[in-house]
Amino acid sequence: MATLTHLVTPEKKVTSYETALHNFDVAAGKIELDRDIAHLLKSPDRELRVELPLMRDTGRLEVLVGYRVQHNNARGPNKGGLRYHPDVDLDEVRALAALMTWKTAVVDVPFGGAKGGITCDPAKLSINELEKLTRIFTSKIDCVIGPNEDIPAPDVNTNAQVMSWLMDEYSKRHGFSPACVTGKPVDLLGSYGREEATGRGVVIVFREAAKSNKIDFKKSTVAIQGFGNVGSNTAKILHDMGVRVIAVSDAKSGIYNAKGINISEVITHVKKNRVLSGFPKCEEITNAELLELECDVLIPAALDNQIHKGNAEYVKAKMIVEGANSPTTFEADEILEKKGIPVIPDILANAGGVTVSYFEWAQNLQQFRWDIERVNDELEKVMVRSYHDVEAMSRKHKVSMRIGAFILAVDRVARATKLRGY
Repeated sequence: MATLTHLVTPEKKVTSYETALHNFDVAAGKIELDRDIAHLLKSPDRELRVELPLMRDTGRLEVLVGYRVQHNNARGPNKGGLRYHPDVDLDEVRALAALMTWKTAVVDVPFGGAKGGITCDPAKLSINELEKLTRIFTSKIDCVIGPNEDIPAPDVNTNAQVMSWLMDEYSKRHGFSPACVTGKPVDLLGSYGREEATGRGVVIVFREAAKSNKIDFKKSTVAIQGFGNVGSNTAKILHDMGVRVIAVSDAKSGIYNAKGINISEVITHVKKNRVLSGFPKCEEITNAELLELECDVLIPAALDNQIHKGNAEYVKAKMIVEGANSPTTFEADEILEKKGIPVIPDILANAGGVTVSYFEWAQNLQQFRWDIERVNDELEKVMVRSYHDVEAMSRKHKVSMRIGAFILAVDRVARATKLRGY
């Protein structure tokens, strides 16, 4: 591994919400957006905070807090994930809801933006407690969700099983309603290809961006921060395509091998041991070290604010493709732009998940299932088209890909807002 000259713990001075507002303001300024419309689009439609009394397996009552923020529904029902994490707070959920509005607009699917979360550590909860917590939360937000209102989906530390509990709890009051949530298991009318959709979308956008930035996709070296759903699926798809993944990491540590890592073997190791640590033939590294590796492409696919003003100067990748939501602060963006490192933004790069969520929702409403080939073909079309739409906007306004994506999204939402007469 290359010698690192600087290590720093990620700073949180710039919040995700501040970053989202900054990028919106820059984009709105570029297209001279009407001030009143701009004020409206920056303001969430609804913010819900709920108390969640959970009786633990020990018999002790614990009261947790949950959130659901609905940012904008001008272009369709609100859509957004549900995360379980100790750091969840209103500011984070508000930022992610706004990003969902822009993300759905970038890929032009008929949704608005929402996000939800519960402040908890799921690693300290039993399966029984997770189910009870999910059902309590669903009952508390029941009045603001539904197939034509707001459709949750998996996010950090939630999965198809959590979505199954959510669907079942909602259906108790409204009748069988598979379209009330996406990311369900295939056995409960989930879509084929949904689990790997975000990772597959990252790969498609990476491939298109590599062409534009003169990077040989097949011969590139890739470092991926995060080995959850997005990171592991991105790594597996790239590995299967013959791309050399040289580093991956989870919340506790990372592994590195300049010659490449066999991702299939890593997945088997993680299933058995639940951590990356101890995987053979690799050097153990930290998450901070991974971000500063010499590589062609860096894919942050963990949490927000991982690349910030304290470490952006030391990023050595030739390109960054954001698999996570808001992994780069706007201060870091400015540093990376000066260094000539293109950043393919989250609201484009990781939109494969919400795109296939749209396919799942449409299948549920039509009561007609698509095969995996159709799902992947349609995802390919949407992601390729969206990449080139953003690239064209970036060139037109002579701005970064992130601001180009925001301009495209903000313009689409603003036009829908005006047409509806808000």
